[in-house]
Amino acid sequence: MLPLSKRLSAEFIGTLWLVLGGCGSAVLALAFPDMTASPNFGIGLLGVSFAFGLTVLTMAFAIGHISGCHLNPAVSVGLTVAGRFTAKDLIPYIIVQVLGATAGAAIIYLIASGKAGFEVGRFAANGYGQAAPGGYSLGACFISEVVMTCLFLVVILGATDERAPKGLAPVAIGLCLTLIHLISIPMTATSVNPARSTGPALFVGGWALGQLWLFWIAPILGATIGGMISRFLGGGTE
Repeated sequence: MLPLSKRLSAEFIGTLWLVLGGCGSAVLALAFPDMTASPNFGIGLLGVSFAFGLTVLTMAFAIGHISGCHLNPAVSVGLTVAGRFTAKDLIPYIIVQVLGATAGAAIIYLIASGKAGFEVGRFAANGYGQAAPGGYSLGACFISEVVMTCLFLVVILGATDERAPKGLAPVAIGLCLTLIHLISIPMTATSVNPARSTGPALFVGGWALGQLWLFWIAPILGATIGGMISRFLGGGTE
């Protein structure tokens, strides 16, 4: 196992890339209402969903062998519950993941604010109720985040099991995250990742920070359940 400092550095870079690529696609490339060129190059929900999936897929190949490529406090918790991650490294991982997500959001802000008339607006922050893209209730958003994160962990733990097909885990995990976004962007703008939610919320402030609690509690609860399910099924054994 590599030194903790190297693994933490990899997690920082990987989580920065997750937020820069995923949230950046929503903030910078979702739509261009003032474009005169045809066709409109806004990437839409499908594009944003694939952007998140591709960030995980690419980083899994780049740093999976260094840090495990968690990029997500909920994933780190789920892996710990499943017996696939050392508990003593959990807090350091979570800290650098949040720092990486914040750095990624800061880069997006610096780029986006270079456009005349820029307003922070939603800034890819997650929300429920009136702050949900589709106006979904707190209960619906909570259930969505718990279930989506739970099944994300089941896929992660199954795809990375020693009995799974070798070399394909990043593809399965990236496509799973894409699917999760296709389902749940209208509900919460999709979190399943407390760090990803924290970075943009720090720049939006107000309602985003006030609702941030859900995007810590629900993903971690879902990941814990997913880790337990995987362990029961045998996917959490070394």
